[in-house]
Amino acid sequence: MPADTVAMTRGADHALELFDLSGRVAVVTGGTRGLGLAMAKGFAQAGAEVVVVSRKGDACEEVAAALRAEGAKAAACACHVGHWEQLDALVDEVYRDFGRVDVLVNNAGVSPIYDKLTDVTEELFDKVIAVNLKGPFRLAALVGERMAAADGGSIINVSSTGAVRPTRDIVPYAAAKAGVNAMTIGLAHALGPGVRVNAIMPGPFLTTISRAWDMELFAERARTFPMRRAGQAGEIVGAALYLASDASTYTTGTILSVDGGAQWSMAGTGDGAPAQRQT
Repeated sequence: MPADTVAMTRGADHALELFDLSGRVAVVTGGTRGLGLAMAKGFAQAGAEVVVVSRKGDACEEVAAALRAEGAKAAACACHVGHWEQLDALVDEVYRDFGRVDVLVNNAGVSPIYDKLTDVTEELFDKVIAVNLKGPFRLAALVGERMAAADGGSIINVSSTGAVRPTRDIVPYAAAKAGVNAMTIGLAHALGPGVRVNAIMPGPFLTTISRAWDMELFAERARTFPMRRAGQAGEIVGAALYLASDASTYTTGTILSVDGGAQWSMAGTGDGAPAQRQT
């Protein structure tokens, strides 16, 4: 075999090893469906022991059992990330049972539907902020400080293109996700150099949340996207693996868009029908 071919083969092996998560513990909130489920599966396939977190314990256990059936190591933890007092207990439980967290994905999110701004109650507003911003901050603080005191790690916050292209029907959600973007950069400074903190900013994806979309309206808008379509849940996995693994050892404080270019093409809603729900 020619020397340059041997070198190329070894380089390819090394590149693949960068994405290996064997021996690492990854915690994924909102891990029972949509993008969170896709990331949990991707981490498990890369060798990680995955802790699936959701407010519904039975759903968590169902996903964890399915991952174990495929040969992965997985566990379930029920927790409502919008409830501050539950997060300390969650972190204590994970560290008690697994001894470490190498990857934290703050993916759980919620964007309730409303018809007009005055229909947004204080309860709805507080719920959106609690789940999308307050909970991720608290988890990142609790886990991040333990990571920094140990061997380091990676925190991945899941934002939304709504943070930079807000529409009239997602104002509280967009504000919360804009906060996630700012928080990501601040946490990268606070927890570096041992802990990397980044965000994935998805655009429209065909997950359970897309069931409420007007698909004819969406198809019309999607024609203006560079990719001409919405994403499939599995298309988030590459970005998540990059940020979770040693492939991204010099990447922190980054907001990585995974949106098929949609953020540069999505028109405002004006007086027409509501915009499509973000991830």
